[in-house]
Amino acid sequence: MKKTTLGMLTALATAGALTLAACGGGGGDESTTPAGGQTTSGAQASVDPGAEPVTLTLAGWSLETTPEFQVLADAFMAANSNVTIELKEYDANDYGTLMLADMAAGNAPDIITIKEAKALGQWVDGGQLLDVTDVVSALPANVSGAGSYTIDGVNYAAPYRQDSWVLFYNADLFSQAGVAVPDGSWTWDDYATAAKALTANLGGKKGAYEHSWQSTLQGFAQAQTPGADLGGGQDYSYLKPYYERVLDLQTSGAQETYGNITTNKLTYQGQFGKQEAAMMAMGSWYVATLITQQASGEADSFTWGMAPIPQYDSSTTGTDKVPVTFGDPTGLGINAGIDSSKVAAAKAFIAFAASDAAGEALAKIGILSSVSSDAVTAAYFAQAGIPTDELSKFAISTHDTRPENPQSPNIAAIQTALGEAHTAIMSGSSAIDDAIALATSTIQSEIG
Repeated sequence: MKKTTLGMLTALATAGALTLAACGGGGGDESTTPAGGQTTSGAQASVDPGAEPVTLTLAGWSLETTPEFQVLADAFMAANSNVTIELKEYDANDYGTLMLADMAAGNAPDIITIKEAKALGQWVDGGQLLDVTDVVSALPANVSGAGSYTIDGVNYAAPYRQDSWVLFYNADLFSQAGVAVPDGSWTWDDYATAAKALTANLGGKKGAYEHSWQSTLQGFAQAQTPGADLGGGQDYSYLKPYYERVLDLQTSGAQETYGNITTNKLTYQGQFGKQEAAMMAMGSWYVATLITQQASGEADSFTWGMAPIPQYDSSTTGTDKVPVTFGDPTGLGINAGIDSSKVAAAKAFIAFAASDAAGEALAKIGILSSVSSDAVTAAYFAQAGIPTDELSKFAISTHDTRPENPQSPNIAAIQTALGEAHTAIMSGSSAIDDAIALATSTIQSEIG
């Protein structure tokens, strides 16, 4: 569990001055032996200016619409003139499969972006990633998400961004419907009540939109329900009330049906951005997209805001408390097959990506970094087009963000089985109890 409060910490030194000490209890000159067999000492967040020039390759996806990779590369190269970083683009939808194929063929980039934390175990088992514990153990205290890349006490990546899910709402549609906007006190029952009231008064528009991903429901259930976890022996019946609520919203017409979303390939950007729905739970990455689309005309012009995600009960509601949400980090690891002459520069880059300087650079393009600081918060809310009301700031800056994919050797199998249950329930092909029972049985039989 990680409580993230952007702005709660004083900004640290810039990355160019940050030096990472060696890992291990003794610190100093102690070295580590990574998965690829090389022995390397503790990394620094900048490269010795007298070192030989080096070129690193960095994995990314959808480069035209996902500028964060180039932003990080440019910022690092500006501070390290003897390092060149070249981007290698992958298809976003098949990133994991394509990366695994390149790893097996020895064609993977030097620096590997970890798009989904649940893929880490497979890559580590295949010996594809270096041990970067020396980098991660020296990251400052205002960096969150490193635990998602830790297996058996070893770190295989450093987090550079940490998204959290919030509630986006269209203030104009709320006003039109005569419904009070979210105030930070909502539970999921309050959300459902508002969705129905909005739908009744909006002449064909939906009160809410919930996308088809399993995370849009299961992520909240596992993060917020007391005692819930993704362990192999877990009773997953805690998912049931969340499914009952969403199926009721679909039946009442307050929310688009799962079948229509998947059959007609509806996008969450289109549903909220074109004002087809008055509110939507979505990851904080959508902030940058919505700002860009409103500026270009791809999304309608309307007043919007953000509120904390609705809560399991009133124990975590209100701006005097910390709301519980979920979200995995995105991290950077190092290819175990990297040339030994590039390791120091690669470690410097992933350390830099988790620094205040990188966090500020990402914040300026609407990306929430893994770094919490006053400077990062200020840069984030300085974007043109972002709402600056107090609740929006609270929603983005204050939350207990729990991982969607807590790291374990079994997480991929567990999430696959629960994903199949999600599809069965939402499509109407299976009753809630039956789908959950089948997922539980499948998980227990697969992982023992």
